Amino acid sequence: MTIREAVENEFMDASIARIGREALYLYTPLCGTCKLGETMLGIVLQSASTIPVSKLNINFAPQLRNDWQITSVPCLVLLEHGKPVAKEYALRSVVDLHQWLKV
Repeated sequence: MTIREAVENEFMDASIARIGREALYLYTPLCGTCKLGETMLGIVLQSASTIPVSKLNINFAPQLRNDWQITSVPCLVLLEHGKPVAKEYALRSVVDLHQWLKV
């Protein structure tokens, strides 16, 4: 499984039915910690059965950033039926991410 690049309106448009659990990884392209977090996510996605994960450049998501009160990046947002239920800013390890993303 790979991390799919998303666009803001996919998560803001209520007419798009989102079912089940998924995760959204918010990042900026020039952030070194974001690159490290994405690498760790890639390892988790290759090695385990996980929920779907998308990524979104926070620079192109001002409405989502404000509505979800995202305070920094990297940020991994856990969603249920399209609504944020948890946010994690400290991506400590592959093991922690596996626990967050397991099916």
